[in-house]
Amino acid sequence: MERGLRQTWAFMFRGYHLTRRYLSWVVVFNFYALTGSAAVALIGVAANDHQLTLTLIVGALLWNFLSVLYNEIAMSIAYERWEGTLEYTFMAPVSRLVHLVGVSLFALCNSVVNTTVVLGGLMLFTPLSLSGANLPGILVVILASTLAFVGLGVMAAALPVLSPERGAEGTHIFQGSLLLVSGVYYPVDVLPAWIQPLSALSPATYTLSACRKLVGIGNPATTAERLAAAPLSAVRGEIVVLVAMGLLLIPLGLWVFGRVERWAKRTGRLKRTG
Repeated sequence: MERGLRQTWAFMFRGYHLTRRYLSWVVVFNFYALTGSAAVALIGVAANDHQLTLTLIVGALLWNFLSVLYNEIAMSIAYERWEGTLEYTFMAPVSRLVHLVGVSLFALCNSVVNTTVVLGGLMLFTPLSLSGANLPGILVVILASTLAFVGLGVMAAALPVLSPERGAEGTHIFQGSLLLVSGVYYPVDVLPAWIQPLSALSPATYTLSACRKLVGIGNPATTAERLAAAPLSAVRGEIVVLVAMGLLLIPLGLWVFGRVERWAKRTGRLKRTG
């Protein structure tokens, strides 16, 4: 147990050092996330519609958190290949579970920092007040959704192993598909009828639905000064679905990654850089 914890911490610490090495790019990406979210939120301000503004702000914040979490895990293998350390990592006497847990924990910390920066920026650009919001309930929903997105990220991380040339691009295509069908900035019922069933397969759909209720979006009693949030019991169904998705996707992601890893070692794909 102690050895596993030390190895997990080592992978987290390596992620921290990589972030320090490319700090200028981290600043750029955080700045882009802030300005993009502010631009979206200001659409609601321009329309003078408080409910619309809240919808856009919640969508921007949650999508920043979930997409950064997913992207950091999904792209971790591509980063290893670019750094030239992929073969060494896969041949090291470390279980793949410990490796991916360390990567996922660092991704979670990175997501929290990114979302905090975006939240602080949005409070400067919009008349955002969290008074009345069910913040403990939102935290519970985010923790439940984190499990599902870790599973998706681990599964997507296998793509750069599967294809050195196109795997990284595949992770972004999947991420964009989640953005489209999950109703991040609009209700899913405005989607074409043929694509709406796909929204039920996205954990982000349930995360957004629950958090909007816990903020008070859709409640006529919500005002610009105070939010009329729903209790945690009102989103019990969404939490159950998110936990079930996490319990399914994490083992499935590990299984898929393990199969792809064994195939890559057998066919010599680890050494390839493109």
